[in-house]
Amino acid sequence: MIVNDTKSHLRLPLVLAAVVLLGLVWSGIGPYDRLTWFLEVLPVLVALPLLAWTARSFPLTPLAYVLIAVHALILMYGGHYTYALTPFGDWMQDVFGFTRNHYDRIGHLMQGFGPAIIARELLLRTSPLRPGKWLFALVTLSILGVSATYEFTEWWAAVAGGDAAGAFLGTQGDVWDTQWDMFLAGCGAIVAQVSLSRVHDRQLLVLDPAKLRDKLHH
Repeated sequence: MIVNDTKSHLRLPLVLAAVVLLGLVWSGIGPYDRLTWFLEVLPVLVALPLLAWTARSFPLTPLAYVLIAVHALILMYGGHYTYALTPFGDWMQDVFGFTRNHYDRIGHLMQGFGPAIIARELLLRTSPLRPGKWLFALVTLSILGVSATYEFTEWWAAVAGGDAAGAFLGTQGDVWDTQWDMFLAGCGAIVAQVSLSRVHDRQLLVLDPAKLRDKLHH
């Protein structure tokens, strides 16, 4: 049975939601390109009401909520400037001598890192899977599938928008950009599972001890 201390459990999601909403307002004020901004923040616009709707019936772990918020802030920052023109990416280019603005690499690494924990949580809570090699493989492959789907979306946007979709694609002339994006998402999924699984398991046990105690006892 899920813990019923609703007030304390909702405190962190509410704080994170306020931060994300403030970030959304900021990112929407005078973005470099309005269409690019909308396409980049669309996942945030979908996720916020969905998470609000499920906050009581299917609350997530604090770790999951934090990773979702961080991912949202990365998307909104990139949406405001476009990924190719972010000041942070320009700073990295100057400091490390990169040949292009690599902020989009951060975005795609996070596209694997955060969603991997979400996928892990959903599988552990709604399927017979236990922590182990099968869970690890299915989470990683799921993230690679999500990343590939996102690349399809970028391709369709390019076909529909022509030159206008260039800022959304953010390839900056890199012919291997799609492959790099999927590779980094896969790396993010692997790193998240290796580094955060134990923390995640502890939080899952607090969230739903009756259901998950036996499954997570390893």
